[in-house]
Amino acid sequence: MNKPKVGLYARVSKNDGSQDPENQLKPLRELASALGGEIVEEYVDRASGSNGDRINFLRMLKNANERKFNLLLVWSLDRISREGIPNTLGYLQKLKGNGIAVKSLTESWLDTRDEGIGELLVAIFSWIAQQERKHLIERIGAGLDRARAEGKKLGRPNGSKDSKKRKRSGYLLRWQNNKVVA
Repeated sequence: MNKPKVGLYARVSKNDGSQDPENQLKPLRELASALGGEIVEEYVDRASGSNGDRINFLRMLKNANERKFNLLLVWSLDRISREGIPNTLGYLQKLKGNGIAVKSLTESWLDTRDEGIGELLVAIFSWIAQQERKHLIERIGAGLDRARAEGKKLGRPNGSKDSKKRKRSGYLLRWQNNKVVA
């Protein structure tokens, strides 16, 4: 049996130093070793899983297309995507079409080397990951609403460059227009 060529993919949502992808990578390296695999690349993103436009995620997909590895190890399915069932399944099918198996460290059911119930569970857990993202946004909104009601000043101090950039981009206006009124 050939030694698997392994790619590791880790993602944390924040880029402020509060989350360390090494918490995912170290056990993934150990799993690769236990499987007798050779790690050929580690892909790490510090970005939300709400869309697939992540630098190293896209690089991983490109390398998968070039068949630089044949097994992708991830901490969990939601590290790949929180975009919902169609997109997540699309990524997994694209990987499978390139001969790349995906195995999750924390979700024993996610191992695309095995056929069967895994595809159904991927659909269910993709939906759960998407719902968790929606609930996270709702919790943040509720916290901001409470803070406003208590008279707390929100946002960056003194109109920082970031808030000016957001105003120019229309981000604040779009957010305000999409906000659900209770």
